[in-house]
Order: sequence, then C-alpha cells, then structure tokens
Amino acid sequence: MPNDPLARRAFITGATALTAASYSRVMGANDTVQLGVIGPGERGRFVMSQFMMSPKVHVGAVCDIYSEQIDKAKQKAVDAKTFTDHRKLLEMKELDAVLIATPDHWHSRTAIDALNAGKDVYVEKPLTRTIGEGPNIVKACRINDRVCQVGMQQRSGIHYLRAKAEYLDTGRLGKITLARTWWHGNTYHLRKAPESLREKPSNLDWAHFLGPVKWRDWDPQQYYNWRAYLDFGGGQVTDLFTHWIDVVHMFMGQEIPKAASAAGGVFAYKDGRTAPDTINVLLDYPGDFTATFEATLAPGITGAAVEMCGTEGRLYIDRSKYTFYPIGRNVQPVEVKAEPHDMTLDHVNNFLECVRTRKRPNGDVLIGHRSAQASHLGNIAYLERRRIDFDPQREEILPF
Repeated sequence: MPNDPLARRAFITGATALTAASYSRVMGANDTVQLGVIGPGERGRFVMSQFMMSPKVHVGAVCDIYSEQIDKAKQKAVDAKTFTDHRKLLEMKELDAVLIATPDHWHSRTAIDALNAGKDVYVEKPLTRTIGEGPNIVKACRINDRVCQVGMQQRSGIHYLRAKAEYLDTGRLGKITLARTWWHGNTYHLRKAPESLREKPSNLDWAHFLGPVKWRDWDPQQYYNWRAYLDFGGGQVTDLFTHWIDVVHMFMGQEIPKAASAAGGVFAYKDGRTAPDTINVLLDYPGDFTATFEATLAPGITGAAVEMCGTEGRLYIDRSKYTFYPIGRNVQPVEVKAEPHDMTLDHVNNFLECVRTRKRPNGDVLIGHRSAQASHLGNIAYLERRRIDFDPQREEILPF
C-alpha cells in the first residue's frame, strides 16, 4: 500500500467486503499464498516475478501447452509442480490462487474453471475474447465468493489514483465532454516467429493451444503473434484500448457506453493478420461525453496516453506522469511523475491483500468485464461496418 495518505485512500476506494463462508481456508496475516501460474509466457513470467517479490507468496505449480515455457518458469519457481492441462493444476487443493496469462481465447474457460475450483484468480486483461463471455465469469466469481482481479494495473497505479482524486473527484476539469486515448507503434503486434518454430516443436501441443478455436494446421505466426488474429483476441482494441478505456471508466464513474462506431483496416502489414493494423474507435456514453481510441502500427508515430478534456482544463496521463493544463492566460501546467516501479506490483499487492481480507480488488471482475465489453463494442462496430447501439441498462446490443 502507498504511504501517501491521499493515494492510500484512493487505493482502497470502493472496496466491498466479500463473505468468506466458502473460502477453502482461513488465511492469517502471516500465511503464505500458494500460487499456480497458467500460461507462463513472457508476460506471465513477468507478472509471476511481481508475485514472487512478496515473501508471502510461493509458486507451487505452473502449466503451459509448451514445455519450453514451463522450463523458463521453473528457472524462477524451481520447486513448482508442472502441468500441461490447467484442470490438473486446479485439482491441487493446496493452491489458494492462480495467475492466468494465457492467450485471450483461453481466459474465459480457464477463469471459470479456477473460480469453480475455489481458487482466487488474477487474470490478465482483457478478461474476455467475446462480449458474451463476461457475464458467465462474473457469475462464477460471485457464486463461489472468490476474489478476481483483472490485470488492468492502472486501477492500482498511485499517480492514476492521485490524478483522479485531485482533478476528477474535485471537478477541477469542469464538464468533461471528450476522453481522447491513443496507443501508437506497439511493436509487440508485429512480432515475427523465430526460425525455431518453423516446424512445430514436438513438446508443443498445438491442438490444446487452439482449444475452442476452429482447427487449422500449424502456423508459427498464429502461435507466436496470436494478437494479430481475431480468432484468438481482439487485436489492438482489446489489448491496448481496454487499458485506456478502463482509465476513462475509473475517472468518469461510468462503465457502459450507449453506442460505438469504428473504422480501420489492414493497411500496411499484409502478412495474413486479421486484426487491423490501423483503427479508430468512438464510444458514446450516457453522461454526455465521448471516448475515442486511435492506434496504428505504422512506425511514423509512437506514444500512448489518455487525455481528459473539460471546460476548465485538460488532464494528460500516461504510465510515466500526468499533466494538468488549466484554462486561462499565463497559467502554467502542473506535472507529477509516476512512482519509479512498475504499477503491476501495486496491482498484485492489492490482489494479495484482498486474498487475505476478502474485499473486492481494485480491478474486480465486473470492472474487467465492463472495460472489455466497451472494447468489444468497438471491434463489433469495425467488423460490421456500422454504428452499434447498446442498451446500458440491459447491456445488450440493440437490433439493427
């Protein structure tokens, strides 16, 4: 938890107690959280390392469909048991929680299985691959009285919480009419499979990787750079915009748009990808404001940020700082730097605290569903080439 009183108060705002009646074991302040890791790829191993920074965490198991990833995870978690099927890992009664960092198309099935097995869950964003998966994960979490944190780490980022308290909660921006977001030049979406994957490795279970996705023969690019294919995820929109629209939701106190429009395409990288390399999304919210997302993989522009535009000023914020630009003559902007550590650590620590206290975490499953839902609406508008009208009360797409 942050030492700064303002940040600390913001850090725990909105936490709601969960009942502990069905919790598998009562945890004291000195108990060690036994963690299983499902999908210890590059991102999964990084988040695992953030968990392991706590002396109260022990990684007891790792699971992946590719044994090379398991071997890399075992370099950090040397005594962890190993699995190739997440269902076998979840049979370990001694595990208290799981970290899920699989590709997006496995998030729903794995998270629901883990919640039904009585485990608390930290799942990477986006929570879902499709808009319809979210309610079922929320239901599994609530029925089983589990803690489920979605990896939208800005929810626990100290400078994000401070900016919210100083400028959004106080109304210093005036009436906000536009939230601009952008994320350009994310080279992770341009990754090329290494030569070692030209032929499918014998210790990689391709059929298991595909899971709920329709069959196709081995394709190293679809395995290695799955974010570029809409069968496995939602491209830049769900990978990147989900982070930023979640910040907008947190700042504005509104989570459900009433309409979505989008335009874009595969304009520069004709390499077989199905997710657009250039995309613009526009969301319309009931509170008389819009939120936009702009992204291209073309190298001519880089950068990623959120900008809240109001009648009394604007607030720019990214992962390194925030800057307030007030309205008026001869007024100077106010800039505040972020904490020097990766805010993923703050998010992990919030989850661990909630595992012990049974409170709802900063990035609760319902919050994660709503931010993924907003991103999915943008992708649906792109794919259907039309405005999507959405009922904020029923959370349903309205008939065309």
